[in-house]
Amino acid sequence: MKIISLFSGAGGLDLGLIKAGHTIVWANDIFADAVATYRRNIGDHVDTRDICKIPSSEIPEADVVVGGFPCQGFSVANRGRTVSDERNKLYVEMVRVVTEKQPKFFIAENVKGLVSLGKGEILRRIESDFSDAGYRTVWKVLNSADFGAPQKRMRFVMLGVRNDITQTELFFPPSPSHQDPKSKSRDATLKPWLTVGKALAHIPEPEDAPNLPNHECSKYKLRFNGHLGHRVIDANQPAPTVTGRGDEKGGVVVLHHPNNHRRMSARELAAVQSFPDDFVFEGTKTSAYRQIANAVPPALGYAIGVMLAKNADRITQNVELAI
Repeated sequence: MKIISLFSGAGGLDLGLIKAGHTIVWANDIFADAVATYRRNIGDHVDTRDICKIPSSEIPEADVVVGGFPCQGFSVANRGRTVSDERNKLYVEMVRVVTEKQPKFFIAENVKGLVSLGKGEILRRIESDFSDAGYRTVWKVLNSADFGAPQKRMRFVMLGVRNDITQTELFFPPSPSHQDPKSKSRDATLKPWLTVGKALAHIPEPEDAPNLPNHECSKYKLRFNGHLGHRVIDANQPAPTVTGRGDEKGGVVVLHHPNNHRRMSARELAAVQSFPDDFVFEGTKTSAYRQIANAVPPALGYAIGVMLAKNADRITQNVELAI
């Protein structure tokens, strides 16, 4: 299917959708380094203008609109989060594009903190806005580790379906490919979670691979006090959540390497987010960290893409049966 990607960042979600067989016809983000990364690795179909200033007439038609609208105002990591946070209003732009373009489906992706923000008021408002736009919605909080990312990253995913699409069975949520090996309800068809130790085992130390992109070693002296960025990493588990702080002007929490002898390089942090090793991030080391922390894991993007394709197939089948 043809997809419009809003708040596309470095392209983690889009990379997964493309792998699942979809085509990104237009993308948008205002973070210059992330756009440069997107252009280098994915394509030149990305627009750098402020989405608030782009009329929908300048956006191509598509089957799907996806958007991980800026989430820092929603995140449980932001102790000052409030319903009135200015950063929470950009979802209105996604509602506008969906309302005016009327795609068959939309995907809204965000942090799990959105669910509880304002005692559920923000989520109810979002559901109401998309209902007014002509869509029924379902949502679930998903663990990226269940989809092949070596990271316990909880993400809110909402699927919207246009009201005139009447397939009897909706395919949601995406099907997991992995599971917690300690789960009491293990499924023999699923793989165990990919551990961070295994995911990084093939990446040499930075001094042994000077030509590997984005693999500069941080000189930061490690501390271990249990707080964000100062935790002992268990090599036999998926990594903790890769966390960003704020927009392109904010900081980022860099995880310790699973050997706990230094911080991860951006290359290693990208692997924790399930980016391939040949995906190169533009800008400074700090900028690369930031782009990675704010990205949707491509592994989760792929699962979402497969889910969208299955729903599209069911629409086709329903039309054929009606004929």
